[in-house]
Formats: sequence, structure tokens, C-alpha cells
Amino acid sequence: MRFAGKVAVVTGGASGIGRATALRFAEEGATVLVGDVDEEGARAIASNAIRVQRCDVTREDDIVALVEAAQGLGGPDILFNNAGAGGLRARLDEIDAEGWDRTMGLLLRSVALGIRHAAPAMAAKGGGAIVNTASVAALAAGAAPSAYSVAKAGVLHLTRIAAADLARHRIRVNAVLPGFIMTNIFTSAVGLEGEARDQANAVLGRIGEQAQPIGRPGRSEDIAAAVTFLASDDASFVTGTSLVVDGGLSVGPKHSWDPDTPGLFESLAGMAGLVG
Repeated sequence: MRFAGKVAVVTGGASGIGRATALRFAEEGATVLVGDVDEEGARAIASNAIRVQRCDVTREDDIVALVEAAQGLGGPDILFNNAGAGGLRARLDEIDAEGWDRTMGLLLRSVALGIRHAAPAMAAKGGGAIVNTASVAALAAGAAPSAYSVAKAGVLHLTRIAAADLARHRIRVNAVLPGFIMTNIFTSAVGLEGEARDQANAVLGRIGEQAQPIGRPGRSEDIAAAVTFLASDDASFVTGTSLVVDGGLSVGPKHSWDPDTPGLFESLAGMAGLVG
């Protein structure tokens, strides 16, 4: 097993991508420490291989305590900086400073502090691997709220800087960029629960089927597979990079991959009464 004898720390591991990744690490032999504000949700996956500790990643003391707990287990060998939420939804000309700071604190500052406190512990062990959750929203406008997108773009550059800074300690740092993944992050952002959430997720699933070349919405397990690759020795020559996992969403407009969607020239030809 790829992670036998390794200790992996996963923030935001109570649900969605974090949960799937924690389970994948455990399946492949790791001892996993899940840190999440949703302690009850995290305990639902607790086992001999998966330990749980309450952690609010916006609080530096909680991050320090999580790393110390990982050291008590013999780690950390791996850190997956994943905790997050939709954040501030206002446009840039409507934001307030408090909401901006809250979003940056959750999505960007927390990643920097996770790296800051895990890296010395990894260096003392002779190295390690860090994977950060960014997003395809970091690559272009319109995929997510503005503050969220800016924070995730910051995670991308932070990943590159950290890869350079920590190379001397044999610590690799990479990012994963999820696309349209079916978690509750969308519905939670607008406060949907219960049956309304289930109905909305069903609609989102149908949208996902039509939105990208791979004709299905992404699953948390798709991201878990990418994260565990980046964290493993299979990626021992990979650092400072960003792995897009979006079903082809970012490759181009729909007409570039869907033969039933006309492009500009096909549309013009049709208007002119031409064929081909």
C-alpha cells in the first residue's frame, strides 16, 4: 500500500472532498488525522485508521494543535489543506472588509498557516508532501464568487512559493484544482437543506452532465484520486504544480467539444443559408 506507515493530516475531512480523501488515504494504509469544525460529521468516518480532532482553520492555535496531534502519531508526512466554504458572495464593488477578510482567512490564510506549522515537523522527519485545494475558479472569472476566486488564485501562487521555499527540506507542495464537483458546497452557500438541497443537487447534477466533455458531474472520489497521487511517491518528481481535475470544463467553449453545439462560423453559415 502506498501510504503504509505514513501519517496524513486532512483539514475539512468531515464531508465532500476531504471525507473522500481521508477514506482513500486510510484505504491505502495511512494513519489519518481529520481536522474539522464539524467534529460530529468527522466522527462518522472515525476508525482505527482515522482519528478526529476539532479544528477551526481560521484559528492559528487550532492548526498548531492539529500538527502537534499529528506529531504524536508519528507524523505528519502528508498535509492536505482542504478546509473551506463558498465564502463571500458579493461582487467586488459591493464587498465589505469584514466579509473579504473572513473569506481570505478561511481559504488562503489557513493554507499558509497549515504550511507554516506542518513544514518544520516534516523537515524534522526528512521531508513530506503537501497538497492544497485550489479551484478552476482561480483560472478565470465567472466560475465562483469573486472573493472565493481571488483566494483560490492566491492558493495557486502560494503553492509555487512554498514549493520553492521548502524544496531544501525535501517537502513537495502541489495544488489540485477541482471543477464541477458534486458536494454540498453550492447548496450550503445559499442555505438549502433537506429535500430542497437534494432537489437542487439533482438539478446541478444534470447541469454538470451538459457542462463538460466528460458527460457527468465530478465526484469527490475523483479529487481524492488526484490528491493521493500528488501525495504519493508516484509523484516524487512533481512539485510546484497544479493538477486540474474538471472533466475538461476548462478546455474551451462547448462548441469546441460538442458536435451538436454550433460555433461562430457554423452559426454564420447557417444564417447565410450555407452548409458546411
